[in-house]
Amino acid sequence: MHCLQRLQGLYALWGTEMSSRTLHIHIRQLTSIQWGYQDVPAKFNFASNVMDHWASMEKAGRRPPGPALWWVNDSGHEVKWNFRELSDISRQAANVLSGACGLQRGDRIAVMLPRVPEWWLVTLGCFRAGLVFMPGTIQLKSKDILYRLQVSKARAIVAGEEVAQEVDTVAPDCPSLRIKLLVSEKNRDGWLNFKTLLKEAPTTHQCVDTGSQEAAAIYFTSGTSGPPKMAEHSHASLGLKATMDASTWTGMKASDIIWTISDTGWILNMLTSFLEPWTLGACTFIHLLPKFDPQVILKVLSSYPISNLAGAPIIYRMLVQQDLSSFKFPHLKNCFTGGESLLPDTLENWRAQTGLDIREFYGQTETGVTCRVSKTMKTKPGYLGTAIPHYDVQVIDDEGNVLSPGREGDIAIRVKPVRPIGIFSGYVDNPQKTAANIRGDFWLLGDRGTKDEDGYFQFMGRTDDIINSSGYRIGPSEVENALMEHPAVVETAVISSPDPARGEVVKAFVVLAPQFRSHDQDQLTKELQEHVKSVTAPYKYPRKLEFVLDLPKTVTGKVERAKLRAKEWKGSGQARAQ
Repeated sequence: MHCLQRLQGLYALWGTEMSSRTLHIHIRQLTSIQWGYQDVPAKFNFASNVMDHWASMEKAGRRPPGPALWWVNDSGHEVKWNFRELSDISRQAANVLSGACGLQRGDRIAVMLPRVPEWWLVTLGCFRAGLVFMPGTIQLKSKDILYRLQVSKARAIVAGEEVAQEVDTVAPDCPSLRIKLLVSEKNRDGWLNFKTLLKEAPTTHQCVDTGSQEAAAIYFTSGTSGPPKMAEHSHASLGLKATMDASTWTGMKASDIIWTISDTGWILNMLTSFLEPWTLGACTFIHLLPKFDPQVILKVLSSYPISNLAGAPIIYRMLVQQDLSSFKFPHLKNCFTGGESLLPDTLENWRAQTGLDIREFYGQTETGVTCRVSKTMKTKPGYLGTAIPHYDVQVIDDEGNVLSPGREGDIAIRVKPVRPIGIFSGYVDNPQKTAANIRGDFWLLGDRGTKDEDGYFQFMGRTDDIINSSGYRIGPSEVENALMEHPAVVETAVISSPDPARGEVVKAFVVLAPQFRSHDQDQLTKELQEHVKSVTAPYKYPRKLEFVLDLPKTVTGKVERAKLRAKEWKGSGQARAQ
């Protein structure tokens, strides 16, 4: 039976009452199909195949009453849309993009918004209009924005007031940029007002009949030796993969509500607050949360019927440091985490205070969810869970051979002879980099690890220089380039450094220009940190700096970050986080 027909059959089942065991059997039937590009339906669009399906199920009374999107802020204002409303409003969003803005199928559109309902609307509108959306954090500065707009040849940008000024600073140098859409109650010169246009847009829109392998999104990923790369995902690798993953790890039902605490620029947000819940007909809960505040998070969990919580391990680490005895979470059933390693003591502390496990999931921007601890699986502290059903994940050696259980090697996904649904299309305009990540029959995830007899993976460390701090993946060269713009810096090397709260943080070794060597080092440290914050996204700034007279180098003059990192982590008692 055709893959899409199987999915439609499952959707009908999800709209009715059934046991979790029955649903699991049906999901296993779906994922037992021979996976690979040759089995992908020719056409797929998440908006029409999933969202409109649930809208019709809701209309027929076959989904529990309740919102599909529930948004709140600190002042008590809230927005609730069910699937029918979301379907209609997202059609209006598509009409704004393809009608009022004149964007054409395949055009690339940068989306830089905080956690506001419009992020979800614009993304759905892009699906409907066949546009390629490119999420970005609002922490990006003008230099970051300029690079992204220029290299992607973006035709449009949707942004809030938080970054509008930064965009205006660089827009004249972006010849491809034609449209600037502002999400705000106010107007701004040179920008179209999205909210105004949305109110005027019709609710009738014919969803573009997108090909499964047609580009749907581009995420910018940090590199070890250069600017961020553009990782392109297709409608299959995002939306169709979500339908195949459904219920194989979260176990959510249409009556569930999930709150994902993640930046809108990261794929974690796309996976767990968009694709996964809406595939299952569940509700995604969103709090504006302009800044991370553990007390606000605890109050929200106590006040709203949130049954599922997802976020980076740092969130749980911060929460267990609070006095949890005065809070009750009567609805919370499942907790998920990903993006970096979950420390065993965080898991144990959370379990002791709440009675709940934290279930890890693992993957990367290029592969989506790769491993997980599902509801029916045992939680093993320090382990990432097992591979999702349609991925063949192994630990391999330097020649691409599969290693036996317990032996350390590189964690990888089999992509030959058949490339599984979910693997991204490749790095845009960089086939060499895409090819460099393939060893034998496998796609390398960039992590070292082991696999035990039960199929559980354990993370051992990164194979490259990427720094993962509180779920933010940071390329050392991005920080080094920012530091080098300061007149005090002659040379620098950036690495990860162990940190008890964040797992690891950015540390910079800096060789100073002679005229700055007599300056107060504490003051100079603060000045360099503020400088980095001013020229690139603030989350990249070095929380630690060490001034040195020289840096270790190879005979060819290349800085040996590995030597610095080995010395930094020696004796820390920690495994280096992903």
